[in-house]
Amino acid sequence: MYKLVRFFLFLFNPEKIHHFTFSLLKIGYKIPFKAWSWRKMFILKDSRLEREVFGIQFPNPVGLAAGFDKDARLIDELSCFGFGFIEIGTLTPKPQDGNPKPRLFRLKEDSGIINRMGFNNCGVEDAIIRLKNRKSDIIIGGNIGKNKLTPNDNATDDYIISFNSLFDYVDYFVVNVSSPNTPGLRDLQEKEPLTNLLNSLQDINNNKEKRKAILLKIAPDLTNDQLDDIIQIVKDTKIDGVIATNTTISRNGLKTDKTKVDSIGNGGLSGKPVSKRSTEVIKYLSEKSDKAFPIIGVGGIHSEEDALEKLDAGASLIQIYTGFIYEGPSLVKRINKAILKR
Repeated sequence: MYKLVRFFLFLFNPEKIHHFTFSLLKIGYKIPFKAWSWRKMFILKDSRLEREVFGIQFPNPVGLAAGFDKDARLIDELSCFGFGFIEIGTLTPKPQDGNPKPRLFRLKEDSGIINRMGFNNCGVEDAIIRLKNRKSDIIIGGNIGKNKLTPNDNATDDYIISFNSLFDYVDYFVVNVSSPNTPGLRDLQEKEPLTNLLNSLQDINNNKEKRKAILLKIAPDLTNDQLDDIIQIVKDTKIDGVIATNTTISRNGLKTDKTKVDSIGNGGLSGKPVSKRSTEVIKYLSEKSDKAFPIIGVGGIHSEEDALEKLDAGASLIQIYTGFIYEGPSLVKRINKAILKR
C-alpha cells in the first residue's frame, strides 16, 4: 500500500511534498479515532524492547532522527507511529531560512536523498511554544546548532542559548557540528574547538538541578585518527554519547547517473549509500573505546536487517529518517518485531 502512495508522492518536489505530508498528518490526527487507529496499527509494546540509555528509559530503541520535524510541529502525530523517541531540530537561536531552493533531491535508484537545507528553522523559542503544548509524553531529543551568520569564534554562544532555552522541554541534547550545509560548521569537529564547546555546555549542565544527557553528532567522513580524537573528547568532556552518523559529502558508488548527481551539486547524502560507512564508524567507536559510551546509530536503515546490523555493530539505539520516507511508517514496527525475534 505504501509503495503506491510513495509512487504518487515521488512525482512531486520533495520539499513541497514534505510540507504537504505534514498537513495531511495534522488533518488526519484531528479525525475522530484516526490517531487511535494509527497507534493500533503501528505501535508495538513489549517490555523486552525497553532500553535504559544515558539515564533515560526508552520504550523501544527505534527513534526518528533530527531533520524530519525540525520545529516540533508533529510531535503528537508522529508519536502514533511506534517510535521510541523523536529528535527535533536542528534548532538555532534565531530563525533562519536556510539555503536557497531547490535544496532537497531524491536519488531513487540509490534510495537516497541529497539535502543542503542549511539549518532552516523557525528558531528555538518558536519550537518551545509547541513543546509546551504537546499532549504526547514521547521522549524528545533537542538537536542544536549555530546560526549561519554566527562566526565560529562565537559558535559556543549559540549552542549555549539553545541549550538553556530548551533545557526544560527536551529529555536529551544533541550537539550538531557535522552538517555539511552550514559553511565552516564541520571545522568545529576539530579537537580543540569541539572540546571547548562541549566543556562549556557541560559546565552549565552540571550546575543545573538535574543534568541532562549531551550527545555529539558526528560525520561519516571522519578519518580513523579523527574518530580517535572523538573517543578522547568524549572521555575528556564526559558527555553521554555519540550519534553516528550525519549525512556524507561522498558520492562514491552511486547508481544514479553521474551527470544528474553533478547537476544537483553540494549537499549531504543520506539513505542506503551511507549505510555501510555509518556502520563502520559505529563499530570502530564501539570497539576502540571498549564500549565506553552509548552510540545512537543512524544512516541507511531501510530494513530490519539494516537495523540489526547497526545494533550488532555497537549501537544502543537507532534512528531512521530517509528509510522512513522510502519504506513508510511500518518500518518502525517491523524493526521492533525483528529485535524481539532474536
